[in-house]
Amino acid sequence: MSPKVSVIIPTYNRAQWLPAAIESVLSQTFKDFELIVVDDASTDQTPTVLQPLREHITYIRHERNLGPGASRNTGIARSSGPFLAFLDSDDLWLPEKLEAQICFFDANPEAVACQTDEIWIRKGKRVNPKKIHLKPSGYMFDQSLRLCLISPSSVMIKRWVLDEVGWFDEELPACEDYDLWLRLTSRWPVYLIEKQLVIKHGGHPDQLSARYWGMDRFRICSIVKIIASESLSQDQRDTAIEELERKCRIYASGCLKRGKEEEAAFFFSLPQLARKHAREALSNPFLRKF
Repeated sequence: MSPKVSVIIPTYNRAQWLPAAIESVLSQTFKDFELIVVDDASTDQTPTVLQPLREHITYIRHERNLGPGASRNTGIARSSGPFLAFLDSDDLWLPEKLEAQICFFDANPEAVACQTDEIWIRKGKRVNPKKIHLKPSGYMFDQSLRLCLISPSSVMIKRWVLDEVGWFDEELPACEDYDLWLRLTSRWPVYLIEKQLVIKHGGHPDQLSARYWGMDRFRICSIVKIIASESLSQDQRDTAIEELERKCRIYASGCLKRGKEEEAAFFFSLPQLARKHAREALSNPFLRKF
């Protein structure tokens, strides 16, 4: 029989963190799951540290580095459970995480996605999220446009929902989760279980947020994509254009400070272009030069 939950851990050069992440899954009180680890062509000791755990996991290794979106999609393609849960390889689950979410779905069969609250660790110290980062519960498309309020490590989703809205965009080198959450929250509520059942680590020098300047460019691309899809209501579209204007203004100003005048001019003009010709805007190299 297929497991009820498919747990997917994408990893790249996280050998020092990965075993603890896996152990936090194996220690769950809810046991009806499969654990799929997708190694995105790591060059460190990842295959070695996984050796003692191989009997407990399905291990898939990419031949070349494809990025987090592709790694999660590889896991989804291999999964067999009706529920999907993701765990970043430097994060941890508390033992009751899966059980709490399955109990929520059992009590709320109409729900398609839920997430738990988190404990944040930054550079080894516990920190409290700012008010703007507090997770809402229910319909949250408007808030999700502003910033990413769903954590891959905390969410659980019914598999058929991803088949309907699409999987992670493999072309995006970062913010691929933001991109998916826009498609999800534009159609369904995402509920919050108000228990801190994930330990989320941040502040590592290898994190994508530390590698790329102007992360909002990827979010801008995602907003233009969902406008171009013509799947939004008029109110959602208006809100998306408003947030696109804000993000483009900030990003274009940053381009000017770096002497990128042509790129700045494009992003200043992008919201107006997206109002009428969003699909045309998507083909512009300034938007997709990843």
